[in-house]
Amino acid sequence: MPSADHTPSHRRAEVARNTAETRITVRLDLDGTGEGRFATGIGFFDHMLDQIARHGMIDLDIRAEGDLHIDGHHTVEDVGITFGQAVHRAVGDKKGIRRYGHAYVPLDEALSRVVIDFSGRPGLVMNVPFKSGMIGTFDSQLAHEFFQGFANHAFVTLHVDNLRGENAHHQCETVFKAFGRALRMALELDPRSAGIVPSTKGSL
Repeated sequence: MPSADHTPSHRRAEVARNTAETRITVRLDLDGTGEGRFATGIGFFDHMLDQIARHGMIDLDIRAEGDLHIDGHHTVEDVGITFGQAVHRAVGDKKGIRRYGHAYVPLDEALSRVVIDFSGRPGLVMNVPFKSGMIGTFDSQLAHEFFQGFANHAFVTLHVDNLRGENAHHQCETVFKAFGRALRMALELDPRSAGIVPSTKGSL
């Protein structure tokens, strides 16, 4: 059963998604300390989700059982969808948040940039020319499916660009770290606009 807590110090949510292909549970606290627990059955994906928790300062617990005997597509996409739903529930009416976030993150030769807007309008523009199709057992194409699912269900506009990189692991890790950092910035409560929706329209 989906649940949410919008008190200022504990913007929390829990969402479960059960289909014929996957069973996903996401629990999060947007005002956490970056603690993460992950079990998706895809090791590298768990590692990337941990980057979001650590760099986003989100307490995040994601459990997934999917049809990995086929491939990882449904699992990764549905985790993105469920994570997006949980963030949307936890952030509530968006009063007092900064709304916009951005980050550049390097890792050796790789450099990525992520910009996010809690606009209420889902949209993804992603340009990440991965140098390898597989990173461990993770299909690099699925990074797009994760972010598409997240953007659609968190109702955010998201721009993801890998500016340079020769190692697919480094490319992907800089993307997920930058996403976590941008998410943290956008969701921070701005004391100068407490109780105010950051839009001239008065709603997002």
